[in-house]
Amino acid sequence: MVAQKTRTRLDAKYREEISPKLMEKFGLTNKLQLPSMSKVVINIGIGRHLENQKLKQDIADTVVSTLTQISGQRPVLRMAKKSVANFKVREGAPSGYMVTLRRDRMWHFMDRLMNLAMPRIRDFRGVRDNAFDKAGNYSFGLTEQAVWPEINMAQVTFVHGMNINICFERSNPEMSRFLLEELGMPFERKDEN
Repeated sequence: MVAQKTRTRLDAKYREEISPKLMEKFGLTNKLQLPSMSKVVINIGIGRHLENQKLKQDIADTVVSTLTQISGQRPVLRMAKKSVANFKVREGAPSGYMVTLRRDRMWHFMDRLMNLAMPRIRDFRGVRDNAFDKAGNYSFGLTEQAVWPEINMAQVTFVHGMNINICFERSNPEMSRFLLEELGMPFERKDEN
């Protein structure tokens, strides 16, 4: 007997509640036309911090620890592809760490992001709604890792931010915004004065 796989809370909400709304609102006739989240990519750039040789290993350890704790995956070190003299970047030098989340880890991360991390942001009024590209992918940044409850700031020696990219398939900006709003993404409200 094969065990039934349980869906994450947001995945179940997407399939049971949001999919029919998307089909009705955008006039989709086939379920294969539905937009869906394909992956979430988290990036932390460290290139500008590596000039100080004394802190180099400390910075790398902090970033790897942070990404591992918030994503449940070990990050990958990314190297610079080109040398850029104005930014003091050499080809092949470490430039950042990244994690790509898919399937259940992606849904768990999005749930924790919207329900645990974002409410902890100081003076938070919502995320911008103009950060969609033509394909409907959404990008935004966090200025510090302290918003994640699993990070113990007493043990952190280096405060850093991160970029989060939410990638969609078969989507456009309107569909992606509607899908994220229905999932619970807190977009900033426009004052109607």
